[in-house]
Amino acid sequence: MQLDDHDRKILRLLQANADQTVQELADAVGLSATPVNRRIKRMEAAGLIRGRVALIDQEGLGLRATLFIFVKTSRHDADWLERFSRGVARLPEVIEFYRMSGEVDYLIKIALPEIADYDAFYKKLIAIAPLSDVSASFAMEAIKNTTELPV
Repeated sequence: MQLDDHDRKILRLLQANADQTVQELADAVGLSATPVNRRIKRMEAAGLIRGRVALIDQEGLGLRATLFIFVKTSRHDADWLERFSRGVARLPEVIEFYRMSGEVDYLIKIALPEIADYDAFYKKLIAIAPLSDVSASFAMEAIKNTTELPV
């Protein structure tokens, strides 16, 4: 999808605050409301804007621990991958989940009330599918945590 400077500015503004009205966006971009609305609809239809969400404070929910789980497996067949992917995706503690290149096969980011709660999560994780190695590290401080992409 081709984006011009107006599209990019609209995307930056929406990432910063999706609650803005079309008129507020139009005023900030320097266009009238109708073309801004058309641009937003076009980007939504193309799948560039996937949705609009409320960002909730993790610690405000009592989820004070962020952990990164590193998973290695000796299995890479389609059946195993399907079982593992579906199982991990269903765990509510999981907030990000990636298949990786390099030494680690999967990276899972979870949010928990306390680090001590990791043991219960670990037991659920290893019950999903056979794994070769599972290790974890916890975040001591979030230095940068954003949902805004460079546009």
